[in-house]
Amino acid sequence: MYLDNAATSFPKPGAVTEAMTHFATRIGASPGRGAYDASVEAAAMLHDTRASLARLLGEPDPHRIAFTLNCTDALHLAIHGVVARWRRAGEPIHMVTTAMDHNSVLRPLNDLRHDGVTHTRVDVDPATGLVHPDAIASAITSHTRLVCVVHGSNVSGTVQDIPAIGDRCQAAGVPLLVDAAQTVGHHPIDPAAMGISVLAMPGHKGLLGPLGTGALWLGEGMTGHITPVRTGGTGSRSEDDVHPTDLPDRYEAGSHNTIGLAGLGASLQWLHDQGLERIEAHEATLTARMLEGLLPIDGLQVHGPHTTDHRCGVFALTCAALTPAAFATALEADHGVLGRAGVHCAPGAHATFGTLAGGGATRLSLGQSTTVDDVDHAIAAVRAVVHHAMHAPMTASTGAHT
Repeated sequence: MYLDNAATSFPKPGAVTEAMTHFATRIGASPGRGAYDASVEAAAMLHDTRASLARLLGEPDPHRIAFTLNCTDALHLAIHGVVARWRRAGEPIHMVTTAMDHNSVLRPLNDLRHDGVTHTRVDVDPATGLVHPDAIASAITSHTRLVCVVHGSNVSGTVQDIPAIGDRCQAAGVPLLVDAAQTVGHHPIDPAAMGISVLAMPGHKGLLGPLGTGALWLGEGMTGHITPVRTGGTGSRSEDDVHPTDLPDRYEAGSHNTIGLAGLGASLQWLHDQGLERIEAHEATLTARMLEGLLPIDGLQVHGPHTTDHRCGVFALTCAALTPAAFATALEADHGVLGRAGVHCAPGAHATFGTLAGGGATRLSLGQSTTVDDVDHAIAAVRAVVHHAMHAPMTASTGAHT
């Protein structure tokens, strides 16, 4: 039973594989690199995928979607692009993020310290992982050029109040970059209505596409704030030896992962057919059922919000009698439940919950194909593993619970 959808979604809709196979065997050409039929068909597919993703976000202009390698690549483009813009202007650069953010944000910001870029990491509530929007506002200075906030935590499922944070950022005149790795495709997101300036997303998680796909949505006026960090061939304006400035080519240097984007186009169509509202309601029901079953288990800690408010279907679990690795191993070996143990590339989140020193947590994460029976089986498996660990005899050799 696959419950590691926070890492990548599985299974994918059958149409994803079919679309990729069709592209590989019947098209195969690079979009925009020729006038022959296969290249034109590839370009049309790329446009359709871009338009489908824009429609999912309520964006009328598909050109505001720039394809990237993954969500990390999208975040890198936004962060380093903002730095490049202000560095060229010779201005001081400060950024704001939170303790819940992923290493895809924390590592670039820490690397940029060597170049004089400073940042503030805002603390969050140690029980829920929620950041107060006013704390974000208080961290903004006259030199703050970007606020970076993860929408849904890949550790605890904590969903931040992005509209309130967006209000604070708009009042301060600072762009808001949101990491939607755990929420896009699971919940309806209208970035413009939520006060988001830039939205980074992977194609392979909630959007159900293949690995190696992602995108960055750019709000009104953001091209002036984000300098391209890669330049080169685009298939357009080839007569110029300077990079195009129009969207999306401004941010899409080099050949696309076209076969992957063919698969993403198929998964986006599946999402449109299902309807995000229906998917959100289904996952909310499963999340409530998971909490109802996990919270009463003696010896188990469920980190993050204990209600469905401000939460998505990601659960961080710890048991004092088990290491996270042993917990995950027992779930798989004895019950066939696949989760992920460790720190999940979010050390600040685990430090917040007090789980960092113990090696993190065992994470279970729901997907669009997860069923009520899957959730009930997972609850029973967790209960059995924790009960066994809490009541097993101490081993003479290690002095630890088996």
